[in-house]
Amino acid sequence: MKRLTIRARLTLIYGGLFLLAGIVLLAVTYVLVDQRMPQPFGVKLRDLPVPATTPGSGGGQNIEMLRSLVEQAQDEAKRNALESLLTQGGVALVVVSAVAIAFGWLLAGRALQPLQQVTDTARRIAGADTAGRGLHERIALTGPRDEVRELADTFDEMLERLDRSFDGQRRFVANASHELRTPLALNRALVELAVTRPDASEETRRLGESLLAVNERHERLIDGLLTLADSENELTERTPVDLAEVCAHLIDQAGQRSPAVAVRRTLEPAPTSGDPVLLERLTFNLVENALRHNLPADGWVEVRTGLVDGRPTLTVTNTGPVVPGYDVETMFQPFRRLSRERVAGTRGFGLGLSIVRAVARAHGGTAEAQPRPAGGLIVTVTLPPG
Repeated sequence: MKRLTIRARLTLIYGGLFLLAGIVLLAVTYVLVDQRMPQPFGVKLRDLPVPATTPGSGGGQNIEMLRSLVEQAQDEAKRNALESLLTQGGVALVVVSAVAIAFGWLLAGRALQPLQQVTDTARRIAGADTAGRGLHERIALTGPRDEVRELADTFDEMLERLDRSFDGQRRFVANASHELRTPLALNRALVELAVTRPDASEETRRLGESLLAVNERHERLIDGLLTLADSENELTERTPVDLAEVCAHLIDQAGQRSPAVAVRRTLEPAPTSGDPVLLERLTFNLVENALRHNLPADGWVEVRTGLVDGRPTLTVTNTGPVVPGYDVETMFQPFRRLSRERVAGTRGFGLGLSIVRAVARAHGGTAEAQPRPAGGLIVTVTLPPG
């Protein structure tokens, strides 16, 4: 019973109550008919006249036989009438119960239709690609102000508050990142000025280089936060982009920055549409992560683009340390790194794959990863065709 849907349970309850009421009604009718028709022909045997008979004629025996035959006929007629009542009444009850169950199924579905509308809206919001996306939807249920309407209005109010909360969070990240850019740019200018002075000592130069490295790291963190905040918004304008062209441009730059790691390429046309800046950042993060998290020697990175089942696909494969399968999904969360370690230095901030998935979802695509048995990752980005 617990595995049945509410609609099925309501239908069974309606049908069961109707069948129970029909059985009770049939039983009461049977008892009343049995009491009201003791003699089906309206004749009582004691009222039958007994004609005078002469001795030895055998008339008394004939009368007793007649009375017995009439009594049997009366009992047979009464029994047939009651059996007919039970048989025909039972058949009628079964037919009417089947019709009642069918109507109960329709009425239960109509009564639960507002709840289905609430469920569909909640399912669309829960299936949104990014947290906070889809919260602009509302149930907006119409009809009488009953319990279901009150539930829908409460759900809409909760969605409104969540939508405002997520919007405020995104605006805060974007505004804070923009505000932090100015002092970092000023710090970089002051440090560069102090380092490039002719009378600067060697100690000052070394300190300036360290400060510039720290400043650059903070700038990259802020750029990543801004990109992550921007990529979580829905795209309003789309431009035709070929992933093969984007990868070819970025691989040439990456080869100059990391000449020790071989970069293989198989770039076939993969036309899509979207924001060129965000798609370039997506590709850059994948290639940069593949180069950074690699083997110190004999490492390689393979970049593939093309159409898979008619959808533009970008696949980046690299050698590197062995990644546990249960740890792959956490790497797509912001500020989460392999084995949940926050390692300083050139290991990054844990925003690379988060930005990749956010950008892919903003374009209506997906970003998935799986570990290589020999070490490293295979990251696949699939986008809608342009």
